[in-house]
Amino acid sequence: MGIKWGYLAGKPQRGIAGVQFLSRWKNITWTGFVRLGYDENVTVVMTREHCRLALYRFVELPGAKLLRALGLTPNVITVMGFCICLLASAMVAWGWLVTGGIVFLLGGGLDLFDGGLARLNGSDSNFGAFLDSVFDRLGESALFIGLAVFFLRNDLPGTSILWVMIILLLALVFSQSVSYLRARGEGLGVFTKSGLMTRSERVVILGTGLVLDGLIPYPVMIWALGLIAVVSCFTLIQRMCTIGNILNKGR
Repeated sequence: MGIKWGYLAGKPQRGIAGVQFLSRWKNITWTGFVRLGYDENVTVVMTREHCRLALYRFVELPGAKLLRALGLTPNVITVMGFCICLLASAMVAWGWLVTGGIVFLLGGGLDLFDGGLARLNGSDSNFGAFLDSVFDRLGESALFIGLAVFFLRNDLPGTSILWVMIILLLALVFSQSVSYLRARGEGLGVFTKSGLMTRSERVVILGTGLVLDGLIPYPVMIWALGLIAVVSCFTLIQRMCTIGNILNKGR
């Protein structure tokens, strides 16, 4: 069996097993990098859109149904997720990295369900989307503050605290700029989720980095922040180009 990377553009091909599996839910048109896995008879294609659809069917939708059965509303879930992120930030600042990472992943995971529950109830609204966006940014920023406090309170052998703070600030600025650019584009009538480092990826990297940093004697979190800073910068450029091209074509 061989694995290679390819570039696929256009409509799904029904002869491809991975697309057949997902084409029952939605007629998808996409352009993006895909991973092609080969055996003798079957080619499996998986894109980010496929992952999102699978996540919606097997995680988001069942979770939204459970939360609806508990009588929770989308806005309550949004606020709950933010409060959990605040708790994670306090844990990280205090030095409980493993627990804080797990709690942060839980709080970030709740972000999957507020929009899904709103769509399930038919109650999605502009105010709910606005509230979700604001609390997402605040919750993520709170974790960066918790990390800054942790780094300032603890000596990092062989590491300059100045460079750590610079990396952390770059990660914060670029990641927030990516989210702002999406919101600004939507305000101009351009809807895009293009880019490698979206909020979902940042949540996973931050949470996993915290857990690993607390388990092994290596500054995993610093490398995680560096990864977020570099790839978020690249994502920012991607989105600027995408939005700019769409706006120029609309003239």
